[in-house]
Amino acid sequence: MSQLNPAVSIAILLAAALVGGMIAHRLRQPVILGYLVIGVAVGPHALGLVGDLALVEAAATMGVALLMFTLGLEISVSQFRDVGKVGLWGGTAQIVATFALGLLAGILLFRWSLSQSAIFGLIISLSSTAVCLKILMDRGELDSVHGRIMIAILVLQDISVVVMMVVEPLMGTAVQTLPLLKALVEAIGKAALFTGIAIASGLWVLPWLMGRVGGVRSRELFLLTVLVMCLGAALGTQLIGLSAVFGAFLIGLVIRESRFAHQALAEITPLRDIFATLFFVSLGMLLNPLFMLDHWALVLTALAVIIVIKFLVVFAIARFFGYSGRIAAIVGAGLFQIGEFGFILAQGGISYGLISEEFYSLILASAIITMLLTPVSMGLVARLYPRLARVPTDKMPPAKPAPVTTSSSPPEEPERVVIAGYGRIGESIAQVLQDTGIPYLIVDIDPERISDARSGGRPRIFGDASNPHVLAKADLAKARTLVVTFPDPIAVVTTVKTALQMNPKLRVVARVHRAREADLLKNMSGVELISPEYEASLEFLRRIMTASGWKKSDIQKALPTTEKERELVEFSPHEEV
Repeated sequence: MSQLNPAVSIAILLAAALVGGMIAHRLRQPVILGYLVIGVAVGPHALGLVGDLALVEAAATMGVALLMFTLGLEISVSQFRDVGKVGLWGGTAQIVATFALGLLAGILLFRWSLSQSAIFGLIISLSSTAVCLKILMDRGELDSVHGRIMIAILVLQDISVVVMMVVEPLMGTAVQTLPLLKALVEAIGKAALFTGIAIASGLWVLPWLMGRVGGVRSRELFLLTVLVMCLGAALGTQLIGLSAVFGAFLIGLVIRESRFAHQALAEITPLRDIFATLFFVSLGMLLNPLFMLDHWALVLTALAVIIVIKFLVVFAIARFFGYSGRIAAIVGAGLFQIGEFGFILAQGGISYGLISEEFYSLILASAIITMLLTPVSMGLVARLYPRLARVPTDKMPPAKPAPVTTSSSPPEEPERVVIAGYGRIGESIAQVLQDTGIPYLIVDIDPERISDARSGGRPRIFGDASNPHVLAKADLAKARTLVVTFPDPIAVVTTVKTALQMNPKLRVVARVHRAREADLLKNMSGVELISPEYEASLEFLRRIMTASGWKKSDIQKALPTTEKERELVEFSPHEEV
């Protein structure tokens, strides 16, 4: 088709992205998938609505730079501490192991060149933060054990992209013209030089410049300053032979240490989202549907290799760090897709002549399909959860309940409380029970939380509370109350049902978030449901009314106080996490 006006091309792409994003949202899929699929539809291999690919590529490149810039603004040292051992060491092991297996598969199975096989290993070592976060948020599992593990590994993967971007240009030149060691030292020297300049600028130049611009109190000038610094740093690293995204990430990291970090992130995020949208649409435009039809056997083989390698590696790492097979299976099912930064590596491979067009199309097809399969796989594991929860856990590290030293009552007494989940809420409950001398026992599947309980001398059992074998070790038949505090909604339902089967007279107090779990539990005898969000909203209302001059008696009349009133408002049918 004839070349369109650039403004018309951008307008078509943004309108198409809006349609694709809305459809994906209605189908409860991450909007990124909508952008990718709609890109295929409007691209040159389908409807061909946009022909100016150079313009789209330029906009997409800017989107990548802004994406890495905001990543630098958001990453903090505290996140390294928060991810724990499974994030730092487990994430590192996952990247290394997946890269090695991907490299071997590329050479031995697909017969690719060394550089192309290495790119394949790097790409499949990364998962999609955007897709995983969307799925976890929709399922209300961000704070669950498997949710925390997934986020921890994803954080390390995102940070590792910067190193991969620095190494990627060396793969072609090192093999063809220079010894690898010399090229690597040269790249490290350039990176160190640019890092030194960036740090020096961050200490003396950037704060002065941003302070002067901020003093003008013009949001437009402040946004323009941030944008120029981001793109200028990207251009600077590109001119010295390094990846442009490295410079964008580094300058974001430098600005993060200044007092302007939050304002810079707030101003640049909407612009980043627009250009990042164009980036994902442009990736979809590059995918040729006929390629998948003509090379269906190759695509299926690549999908099988990617899913098997990533699932087994993540599963093995989670098991190595002491998590149950069920948790390891959920994490593996959630992280087997190729991530958005894998697209950037593939695009770099094309630019540096490291990969073929066929390989690029294969990666695009594999990435889109694995992203589409991720919510399906996690949903499948969720449906199999009750069966997985009943798998004996005899192979778990043995953990015996420690004696309660603050109370003369033995753990076997009927008034004992079993606390399923030793997070923030469970820890607070345990502390109060210990202070009041009430016997209790902690059950948690997170080895790090059990380690914290052990260091505090608290009685505990390591295991999955939804597993009847674990509850049998907790001697649930002699307990009076079970408190279920963990945020995993599926595990909450399974734990309550399993516990009541073992002891129908048991009183259960369970934490719930969504209507679907509340509907399954609220009609059970002896079960009391607590929604932290709802209880917090009532407290907010009480304080707001008090500050507004309401009398205590009027506040009590206005707020729902009876159990029936609370059921009417606590779990509304349209509520969704």
